[in-house]
Amino acid sequence: MRHRLFNEDGEKELVFVMGWGNRWTHENVSWLIGQLADAGYRVHAFELPTDVDDFKADWLEPIAEYVVDLDGYQLLAHSLGALVGQALDGAENHVYLSPCWGYGVAYPRRQMALLGRIPTAFPFVPAGEPTRDVIGELATDHELATTPRWVSPAFLRETLEAQDELLLIDHDAVVFCSLRDPLIDLHAIGERVPPEHVVLYDGGHELFASAVREAYVDAILASLEDGAAAVEDRPTVTV
Repeated sequence: MRHRLFNEDGEKELVFVMGWGNRWTHENVSWLIGQLADAGYRVHAFELPTDVDDFKADWLEPIAEYVVDLDGYQLLAHSLGALVGQALDGAENHVYLSPCWGYGVAYPRRQMALLGRIPTAFPFVPAGEPTRDVIGELATDHELATTPRWVSPAFLRETLEAQDELLLIDHDAVVFCSLRDPLIDLHAIGERVPPEHVVLYDGGHELFASAVREAYVDAILASLEDGAAAVEDRPTVTV
């Protein structure tokens, strides 16, 4: 598990659990971290290992042990990072970007579950070719080229089990997602988060790589500061 601290002089603590395949070197991830730092946050950013033998040991426990030492923090988590984030303790407010609490239509669960029974952690299962239509219009060539192409049966088994064992989502959590996102199960969001706490945008899986991202920065920051109260009764953004 790789961890890096941005804006060490920031006055407020924020834990950012990035999505699978996200890297600090990705231009759009760096843009988002810059927005958080400019808002005064000390950003504790975590890169998930791209393969996992044990969800708790490889992904959850390293971050859970780290946040114990923070004196209060805000949580921002993206995609499979939100699968980790929902199990963390101590956050004052929870903001999830395209949370992968279930896989979308691009990944049929039945086939994934069958593959997950194969007793190996060798990554030979194709994860799909990343494209700007799926990820976001602003996804760079570097990001697309460095996104992993393969996962292991162990990865499928562990992430599916973690999705089945989801805890209750914090009542004040806010979710930002796109109805055009094929990578996540929107139904899994609707089951756990009230509609007035869901902010829709028109774009790909990564809000921070979508052309509309500038229109949502204030809403993300407000949600980190005030929770769901920041987006309840929020007018629809048009761009």
